[in-house]
Amino acid sequence: MRGLSPEEQALWAKVTETIRPLSRDPLPKVEVSPTLPRPTPPPIAHKPKGSPPKSTPTLARPRPAIANTLDSHWDRRLRAGSVEPDRVVDLHGHNLDSAWDSIDRALERAVVNRERVLLLITGHARPGEPPVQRGRIRAAVHDWLAASRHRGEIAAVRAAHRRHGGGGSLYVILRR
Repeated sequence: MRGLSPEEQALWAKVTETIRPLSRDPLPKVEVSPTLPRPTPPPIAHKPKGSPPKSTPTLARPRPAIANTLDSHWDRRLRAGSVEPDRVVDLHGHNLDSAWDSIDRALERAVVNRERVLLLITGHARPGEPPVQRGRIRAAVHDWLAASRHRGEIAAVRAAHRRHGGGGSLYVILRR
């Protein structure tokens, strides 16, 4: 990552002076220190035309955990709540292990039965200080879906409409 040039630092300092914080507490003053100029890289030596190309190993790009491949028609229907889930998985009363097992079994059955929309009822996130032990399933469900053996079958994960549980539920849309 490159550092900011002195001109860019001065411009950034002007920009940050115009920012109004959301709280009334004053922000601490940040000192901008001048950076040393970076050394220029050595010139690239040209290879003779007859030399074979150097083979460099290609690094595999990490696959996105879950592809986000819904069209706008699907998103409009999901936001309007006009999509009826094919399968509902209620995770209330489960611990982390049994919740993971329930999600995995539900995904397996949905894939086999060629169902398209699963509704995961995870429960609302509970506000509070860190000793609160609730909401662990809700916090882990995205990671579970990304690590699932069925992640290739998942087209998208969206927040559920209010009539299907709102913030306490998720739609898992499977590929056709």
